Amino acid sequence: MSVEQTMRDDWNRRAKEDAHYYVAFGRHEQDEDEFLATASDVLRGFDRELKRGLPGTNPRARRALEIGCGPGRLMKPLSQKFGEIHGVDVSDEMIALACERLRSIPHAHPHVGSGADLRQFADDSFDFIYSYAVFQHIPSKDVVLSYLHDAARVLKPGGLMRFQANNLTAARTAAETWHGCSMEAGEIRDFAALQGLRLLALEAVQTQYMWVTLRKPELIAKQASGTTRIRRITNSESSEPVAPNRGRYAAVSLWLEQLPADADLLQLDLRIGGKSARLTYLSAPEMDGLVQLNAVLPAGLATGLQPLELRFGGTLLGESSFRIIPAPPAVPRLVEAVDGLDYMSGTRIVSGSVKLFIEELFEPETLIATVDGQPAFEYSILCTDPMPPRHEINFRLPLDVGPGRKLLRLEAGRRLIGIVPIEITPQSIPEVK
Repeated sequence: MSVEQTMRDDWNRRAKEDAHYYVAFGRHEQDEDEFLATASDVLRGFDRELKRGLPGTNPRARRALEIGCGPGRLMKPLSQKFGEIHGVDVSDEMIALACERLRSIPHAHPHVGSGADLRQFADDSFDFIYSYAVFQHIPSKDVVLSYLHDAARVLKPGGLMRFQANNLTAARTAAETWHGCSMEAGEIRDFAALQGLRLLALEAVQTQYMWVTLRKPELIAKQASGTTRIRRITNSESSEPVAPNRGRYAAVSLWLEQLPADADLLQLDLRIGGKSARLTYLSAPEMDGLVQLNAVLPAGLATGLQPLELRFGGTLLGESSFRIIPAPPAVPRLVEAVDGLDYMSGTRIVSGSVKLFIEELFEPETLIATVDGQPAFEYSILCTDPMPPRHEINFRLPLDVGPGRKLLRLEAGRRLIGIVPIEITPQSIPEVK
């Protein structure tokens, strides 16, 4: 059976079982308002990228395309921003749900797709192409690249493409359509260069949710109108003129005046202390005309005032310096504790498992969880972001725990990470075999 047919069968089954759950992995049996609300953060991110501008001046003439539209969760709100919006999905069951959800929106058009390309659309058709949490569930890198190559074909000159891909090292290959495959950040850079696309964002590298923004160059290139200047340099997370040499805040933002109009993350090179920084985001011009360039500091920087150079295509654009300070001691922190499968149920445990999100715990395997003094079991650990660092830790409830209100105690070595009140429902009690 082909990869495309396997994906169609699997997603048809998931659509019949509980489409809302598999699309917005929050909890089972979400109602309509709850389901649509799960897209709020994604929509805010798209709004930020759309501020870069799209071809033409008439919003009603603009067309958008979603790859992996599912039951239309994102198409419905985004239909307000475009004169025409299309979505493709490999699952005909998902498309049937999308048609029902979008039936009152005449300019929204869901389509059953091939599962690997956009063959039903002509070249240079869309102003904005997007995809969210879709490529993570495609088990073939060839299929992902096929979609991306076809997206570049149907994107209009001057149009934007925004999508997610899995960049976790542990998921380079997979045979199951839920876990999918992983894409290297270098592969995305190579794809953009080969297609002649401008790379504007490469964020959340080494996570399951790496975000990418690309722009197809306009037919008539814009020209720079002056000399580039570095107006200021700050920490990316604050307005402070310093950054620690490691950890979550080891990133800088440059505010640039008169940056060449065709500059992107492929052609720009930022060196701090003689080492190349990893560029993550290039903004559209702000109200004052300045452009923001974000970068993660290179590893191993010495503390103190470090020289900084910015080059474009090998040409020096500007020089400055930036102060690097020692990183503060790591303080392990529990970010959230939720049910292992139904995230939206919070600390009401309904599945018999618990999911933790913990930051700055450098040895997550030392974590011990107990519920009213009874040890949990079957731990699994996944690094979801290497910078803080941030880990997702899952475990099963103790075998002899009963229902009701309990205290979940989390320790690592001699350090208490947290005590969390939880409620265990009767259906989550593990069966003793």
